[in-house]
Amino acid sequence: MILNHLVGIYTHPKEEWQTIDKKHESYFYALSHIAIIALIPALVGYYASAHLGWRIGAGDVIKLTETSALTMAVSLYFGLIVGVIGLAILIHELANAFEAKPTYTQSLELAAYTATPLFMVGFAALYPVLWFVMTIGLVGLSYSVYLLYSGVPILMHMPEDKGFIYSSSVVTCGLVLLVILMASSVILWSMGFGPVYLH
Repeated sequence: MILNHLVGIYTHPKEEWQTIDKKHESYFYALSHIAIIALIPALVGYYASAHLGWRIGAGDVIKLTETSALTMAVSLYFGLIVGVIGLAILIHELANAFEAKPTYTQSLELAAYTATPLFMVGFAALYPVLWFVMTIGLVGLSYSVYLLYSGVPILMHMPEDKGFIYSSSVVTCGLVLLVILMASSVILWSMGFGPVYLH
C-alpha cells in the first residue's frame, strides 16, 4: 500500500492532505513512495532515449547508446531522490521562520506528494517529441505547485494567508535547487559524463 495516496492527490487533493495529516506514515514510507515514483521518469526516459529516439522539430530522430541511456537514467533516478530529500530539508528549515514545527517525516511527505505529478510526467516520454513532453511537463509542474499551496496549511497547521507566503518561499527555494541540479549536470557533462549519441 505504498502508493495508497496516489489516486487521492489527483481526485480530491484537499481531503487527501487531511488524511495524510491525520495518519502520518513513517519516514521510510514517504521515502519508499519517492523511490517507486522516481522509477517512472528514469525507466521511461531510458526506453525513450535508447529505443524510441527523441524528435526535436522536423530534424532527425536522436538516440543514445544503451549504455549511455542507462547511465543517464540511473543518474536521473538518484538525482530526483536527492532533489526531493533536499526540498524536504528546505521545507523543514523554512518552517521555523513561520513558527511551524513539522517533523522531518511531515516535511518529506509534503515534498514527496507535491513532487509526484512532476514524476508522473515521465510517462509523456513514451511519445518522445520535445514540444509534447514540455507541454505535459508544464501541466505537471502547475499541479505540483497547486498541491503545495493546498497542502501547506493542512500539513503545516498554519493559516492560509501565512501558508501562501510560506508556499511561495518553498517554490522559490525549489527553483534555486533545480538550478543547482541542472548546473551540476552541465558540470558533469563537461567532465566527460555527457550522453553518447548513436550515429
